Amino acid sequence: MHVAIAVNVFVLCCLLIALKKNKMKTRKALVVAWKSFIRILPRALIVIIFIGLLLGFVPKEEISKFIGERAGFQGVLLAASLGAVIHIPSILAFPLAGSLLEGGASITAVAVFITTLTMTGIVTVPLEIKELGVALTILRNGMSFVIAIIIGVLIGVLL
Repeated sequence: MHVAIAVNVFVLCCLLIALKKNKMKTRKALVVAWKSFIRILPRALIVIIFIGLLLGFVPKEEISKFIGERAGFQGVLLAASLGAVIHIPSILAFPLAGSLLEGGASITAVAVFITTLTMTGIVTVPLEIKELGVALTILRNGMSFVIAIIIGVLIGVLL
C-alpha cells in the first residue's frame, strides 16, 4: 500500500513539473493518455470479470490440479501454451497472474504464462510472416517459447 502511495505521489509531482514546464504539451499528453485509457478499458473490464468468474466458479483445487505444483511440467506447458495463444496486454495479465497464484497456481507456471504472453504471439503470426518471413517467424516464436519456459523454471527455482 505504501509503495502505491509513493508511486502516485511521484507521478503527481512529475505531472505538476510537466505542467509548469509546458502546459500545452502536458495537456496533449493527458488527452492521449485519456484516449488510451478509454481504448483499453473494455479489455480491462473483461479481464476483471474473467478473474471474478475464475475465482468464483473454479475451486482452488482445480487451478492447483492444472497449473499448480502437483501438475508438474505438464502444468508449465499448459500455462506456456495459454500465454502464447491469449492476446491481452501484459499489464492486464498481471492481476490475472496474481489471482492464479492465490488460487493455487505454481510460481513457475504463472511466470511462464506471463513470459510467453509477452514474448510469443500466435495472434500476431500473420503480420510477422508478412514482415519477417515464415522461417524467421517460426524461429523467433519457437525460441521465445523455449526461453520463456527456461525463465519460468528459473524463477520457480529462485523463488
